[in-house]
Amino acid sequence: MPKAKGKNRRRKFGYNVNRKRLNRQSRKRAAPRIECSHIRHAWDGTKSVSQNLAEMGLAADPNKAIPIRKRQLPVMEMEVDGQDKGKRVVKKPYVLDELEYEASLPEKKSETLSRDLIDYVQYMVRNHGENYKAMARDEKNYYQDTPKQIKRKISVYKRFYPEEFQAFIASLQQVKMDQQ
Repeated sequence: MPKAKGKNRRRKFGYNVNRKRLNRQSRKRAAPRIECSHIRHAWDGTKSVSQNLAEMGLAADPNKAIPIRKRQLPVMEMEVDGQDKGKRVVKKPYVLDELEYEASLPEKKSETLSRDLIDYVQYMVRNHGENYKAMARDEKNYYQDTPKQIKRKISVYKRFYPEEFQAFIASLQQVKMDQQ
């Protein structure tokens, strides 16, 4: 019996294939990265996604978890043979507890100002006080900010660092008192 025509031919190396992308895609397909550490540690690789999430008490499909009610006439629902349909048993409630605890924590302050902007605001307040027009004409006003823009930058600094701003103003008043 003759051999198949294409099987005997030598395989050539594919130079125009991006190996890096191929490896990345195969890794992603093989085991997707779960960002949440609580879910990742409770994950069972032998089960499907919906089974894993159901065991943790999470919804795989949010549309099925909380269905949209259609406008209908009120209908009496009756229990069939004393069973609640759709009741799921949560086998890993600790995952849900950890997620709820993490969600209840207060959010960390993520907004900060650059050191350059802080120095700029402090220089302007130190030299000009509350005179925003003089600040706009200052030679250190490299970006040619208008008085209103400078006022807004100072108010942002006050809002982000209220204690630091109060300490800065107090030190300015102390220096003023020492000079007199």
